[in-house]
Amino acid sequence: MRRLALPLLALACSPLFAADYVLPATPSTVAWGYYSGLAKPALTVHSGDTVRMQTLSTCGSPERMIERGVKPEQIPPYTAAIYEEVTDKGPGGHILTGPVAIAEAEPGDVLEVQILKVDLDADFACNAFGLGKGFLPMDYPYSGSKIIPLDRKNMIGHFGPGIEIPLRPFFGSMGVAPAGGKIDSAPPFAHAGNLDNKELVAGTTLYIPVAVKGALFEAGDGHAAQGNGEVDITALETYLSGTFRFVVHKNRHLVWPRAETPTHYISMGFSKDLKEATELALRDMIKFLMEEKHLSRDDAYMLSSAAVDMEITQLVDGNVGVHAMCPKRIFASPHR
Repeated sequence: MRRLALPLLALACSPLFAADYVLPATPSTVAWGYYSGLAKPALTVHSGDTVRMQTLSTCGSPERMIERGVKPEQIPPYTAAIYEEVTDKGPGGHILTGPVAIAEAEPGDVLEVQILKVDLDADFACNAFGLGKGFLPMDYPYSGSKIIPLDRKNMIGHFGPGIEIPLRPFFGSMGVAPAGGKIDSAPPFAHAGNLDNKELVAGTTLYIPVAVKGALFEAGDGHAAQGNGEVDITALETYLSGTFRFVVHKNRHLVWPRAETPTHYISMGFSKDLKEATELALRDMIKFLMEEKHLSRDDAYMLSSAAVDMEITQLVDGNVGVHAMCPKRIFASPHR
């Protein structure tokens, strides 16, 4: 079975000796609310290197979490300094760790992000909706919030009496810098960013087109679990640490991010209009099937109708997201 990564590997920049790094969340290693092609790297690595990145939740300041019922000892200790010392904020609200520069990455390349491990760093998550936000703002013209205890041993979120949510932690936001200055961390686009795609768990690989020297990768917006749509604008928001391996593929020229899980190939589309986002994701899946599976244009369209699932990723981040999921099992092994 041919993997998405195989055609890329021949053009990959991989040094003979890869290194491992750790990037903690500190006032000097986070980007509050933005991706930027002008940002100074918090860390520079090489293609093939692995970085463990510590991230914050979007649950707010320690004081706000305590007001909602979180015990002070449950709050990771690095939170307070970031809220007290970081002054360069916005235009978005996500606190992202990074950027990490990958030395070999240049515009026109593709950055392969192997999500090796995702660890829950807290025993709680939050969910909240706000006045004028979410998918049904007029149905809920007020704000509400909830703290959800997390059982990290059994990987269950205790939402309420008799309601247990299986935990599948993933980063809501993983992306690279666009060409130029700051952009809001909220809307996903070609740089990836706030994808809110619950399929991007440990064991998944994300492919992102590079727009600036070094790529400038950031991650954050940790989710313990989420439903497709993320309709009230938040998931089970929590603290995560992620271990990523970065591989640069030269001259690949992807337009939109793609991903690969152990069971599926994934294409993505983003737009303010749901129909257009769906069209973009579908067209990129057709392109993938033509280029990587060598189908005719007509067969790629028909196979997409017969076997590919079109999923609403999220509906609440300015640009809505749609992802197309093509199951790998439909492609027969050579011996079959």
